[in-house]
Amino acid sequence: MEITFEVLKAILDAYPYEVVFVDRTHTVRWMNRTALTRYGQRVIIGNSLFNCHNESTKPKIENFLRRADEGEDEMFETYNRKTGEREFFVPVKDQDGKVIGYFERHEVPWTPENASEPVGEYWLRRLAKPE
Repeated sequence: MEITFEVLKAILDAYPYEVVFVDRTHTVRWMNRTALTRYGQRVIIGNSLFNCHNESTKPKIENFLRRADEGEDEMFETYNRKTGEREFFVPVKDQDGKVIGYFERHEVPWTPENASEPVGEYWLRRLAKPE
């Protein structure tokens, strides 16, 4: 089987965590199905990431890009107290190792009581709960 764009898209759409790929100009270039569901109209392909992140995060993201250019891979960003998630900056590199963009990876909070809950069900439950 040839690994085509359609196959890669299907793989990423099956991934239960959101993937929002952003290029070096901070333009949203692609989102998987989970991201489209979770973020709705707040994040739009072709728009600046800073339409949904405030401008004060730009220096932090630029610093992550600089560190990625210097060879760092995935970097811890923050612990989101609102959602209980740990968030990581993940640089995306081309075949020559040049950083071409990035995405943010989230880890949902698990406890022994909910460890077997599928991620999709976790987010449906979270999205249904008023904040």
